Amino acid sequence: MPLYSIGDLASSFLLRRQNVHLNSELGRLSQEMASGVAADIPRHLDGNYSYLGDLERDLLVNEGYTTAATEAALFISAMQTTLDRVQQTATTLSSDLILSGNTTLPEAMQTASNNAADQLQSLLSALNTNVAGRALFSGAATDSSSFSSANAFLANLKTAVAGEVTLSGILTVIDSWFDAPGGGFETNGYLGATIDLSPFPVGTGETLNLDLRGDNQTIRDLLKNTAIAAIAADSTLGYSSELQGMLLVEAGENLMTSQGELTGIRADLGYAEARIEESRTRLSAEKTSLEMARGELLGVDLYDTATQLENVQFQLESLYTATARLSQLSLVEYL
Repeated sequence: MPLYSIGDLASSFLLRRQNVHLNSELGRLSQEMASGVAADIPRHLDGNYSYLGDLERDLLVNEGYTTAATEAALFISAMQTTLDRVQQTATTLSSDLILSGNTTLPEAMQTASNNAADQLQSLLSALNTNVAGRALFSGAATDSSSFSSANAFLANLKTAVAGEVTLSGILTVIDSWFDAPGGGFETNGYLGATIDLSPFPVGTGETLNLDLRGDNQTIRDLLKNTAIAAIAADSTLGYSSELQGMLLVEAGENLMTSQGELTGIRADLGYAEARIEESRTRLSAEKTSLEMARGELLGVDLYDTATQLENVQFQLESLYTATARLSQLSLVEYL
């Protein structure tokens, strides 16, 4: 029976080739043991990527909706915080104005009017809040401040009411400045857009509209009545003590009335917050489900992988042993 053998060079080549192959398999199996996911996805899926592609697309869409929902939640939370500050300021101010106006004491009315001017600045500062560089109450113009400064408000109002010396005359002019289409408020006070902020997509076919802008009537009324109180005792206008007191009381009572409307706005925002939380919970559950499906699709049998890994380690050890023995062969030892 004839015997076949290979030369030393061919033998060395075969050993190296086998070594590379076994080390490659060892690395692949070790990775699969650590991650539980197939290292060679094309071979694992037999080249069929359709289902995996669908899962990856759904995960990307889910991530986009989750990001939008998170942004919406941040936006609404900031709005709620701002309106809470506005409501607290208006509540405290209304009581102070009514009390000071009814006393008819010049010093008390002057102090209350000065305080209203300070609070107008505080209110406008709060309403000019932005989150991540986006204005809260500017509608679609998120890169623009929502309102001009308190000094600009008061300067424009004092110019508008100059010459008016009766309560009805002053209030009519101020109402027109704040409420008339194209009036001073819309041209010089509110700086945002008249178009609502784009809806936030929070799910397939589901959007959340945040249409609260700085030109909302309730916000106008709050600013209007604070401004009325701020100019009531302004020395440049020269109103009588009696007229100052009437302006302060009028502003204070209207601010108190506005509280119910402001509470309604905050309740609507609370409903939007609840919707966002529901969407985020649903999106989180959907993501978990998709990731589990992907894991099952790409996952490996860890017991089978461990068996293969042990087998490869044994083969590699055997190869090293054979290589070591062959490397020690010599003609002298053979003879």
